[in-house]
Amino acid sequence: MCRPGPGADLVGGTINSMSEIPETTVDQLPADAVILDVREDDEWQAGHIEGVTHIPIAEVPQRLGDVPEGDPVYVFCRGGGRSSRVTEWLNNNGYDAVNVDGGMKSWEAAGKPLVADGDAAPTII
Repeated sequence: MCRPGPGADLVGGTINSMSEIPETTVDQLPADAVILDVREDDEWQAGHIEGVTHIPIAEVPQRLGDVPEGDPVYVFCRGGGRSSRVTEWLNNNGYDAVNVDGGMKSWEAAGKPLVADGDAAPTII
C-alpha cells in the first residue's frame, strides 16, 4: 500500500515533484471511467455524478484504501485546480490518475447528468 510521504499536504498544495499532470476533458472521458470526486462535502451534496467515489481533498492521504481502482482513475473537483493537485499526488504515490480539466463545471456545462443529496435540484457550487 502506498503511504503519504513528504508533500502530503494536498490542501495547502505542497507537492515535491515538477512532473507533468496527465489531463483530459469531460468530452474525452471513456464511458466506463472510474471517477474520484475530491470536492468538499457541501459541494458533493449540492450535485455530483451518480455512483462515483467521493473523498474530500484533505482526506485523500488518510483514505488511500477508499481510492477506487482504475487504470486510470479520473479525478474531479469543481474546476480542475484541486483535482490537479490530487492527481499529481496520487501519481507520485504509485497510482495512475488523470485530472479532468474544467471539473464539475465542465460536466454540468456539457449537460451530463447530476444527482443531489436531499430534495433540491442538483447544481454545482
